[in-house]
Amino acid sequence: MKQIIHGADGTPGSMRVEEGARPQAGPGEILIEVAFAGINRPDVLQRSGRYPPPPGASPILGLEVAGTVAALGAGVTEWKVSQRVTALVPGGGYAEYCTAPASHALPVPEGLDLAQAAALPETWFTVWANLVDLGRLRPGERLLVHGGSSGIGLTAIQLARHLGVECFVTVGSEEKARFCRDFGAHHAIHYREADFAQQVKDFTGGAGVDVVLDMVGAPYLQKNLSVLRRDGRLVLIAFLEGSKGEFDLMPVMLKRLTITGSTMRPRSVAEKAAIRDALLKHIWPEITAGRLLPHIHAVFPLAQAGEAHKLMESSAHIGKIVLQVKS
Repeated sequence: MKQIIHGADGTPGSMRVEEGARPQAGPGEILIEVAFAGINRPDVLQRSGRYPPPPGASPILGLEVAGTVAALGAGVTEWKVSQRVTALVPGGGYAEYCTAPASHALPVPEGLDLAQAAALPETWFTVWANLVDLGRLRPGERLLVHGGSSGIGLTAIQLARHLGVECFVTVGSEEKARFCRDFGAHHAIHYREADFAQQVKDFTGGAGVDVVLDMVGAPYLQKNLSVLRRDGRLVLIAFLEGSKGEFDLMPVMLKRLTITGSTMRPRSVAEKAAIRDALLKHIWPEITAGRLLPHIHAVFPLAQAGEAHKLMESSAHIGKIVLQVKS
């Protein structure tokens, strides 16, 4: 099969198509003939040597795919060969074939094409696990999302709308601010032109928000704590600007705050399966109904994976970037 590999220097320019062995579906797995693969920040980190795959995972980049079931591993009964699926995978997505635990796959929602389906798993698994399971986000609350125009950010906006939550986002341009507001955010703050913490306090009459979803890291920590109201929750999912820094812990005590966070890839098969089941029950019917849809910024052919990564690193995109594996 064709697959993407990258050189030891870890640059986008080192990515190229190469022939490799087709994987085999093990017990409890399905083999997927990949039509499209989503691109995510962890792919960029892995390529640059900062996010090694977990033991047993494919070294090939790619954490989400959409395509058709090509083969069933021993014990798999919930899927059929030729069925259209999208799946969260531990690695191997940038290739013509990829294996996935059967319990991490979902049917392609009716009305969506395979490119759209490939843009679903990583963001929805991440947002659901961190905002609903860890963040305990509830109807009527307020949510602040940093990186509102990213794939994660737009998914969080949609979840907020679905739950009846007032949603604030930070973005890096007025164009992105307008897009996020049109997409369903109640307030979009251009962080290069205004202090987001002060803006949140102004919008809420000083009350603040209940949950912050942060992917920036240490530079935002103190301000994140300052905008949380009593019993607020700060959920960390990435550290794009660093994980180390000093901060005053007093707000945590005075406001009974919770600081938590997680990564998706190291979770157990059972943990991810539980998230899959929750999405299938609560989110997939909304996607099928056309109420929660991904926004795809660009689709690149497999051979241009390096260009796709350059776009991801530039942060110039809005929403998801997808690779077309099957031409």
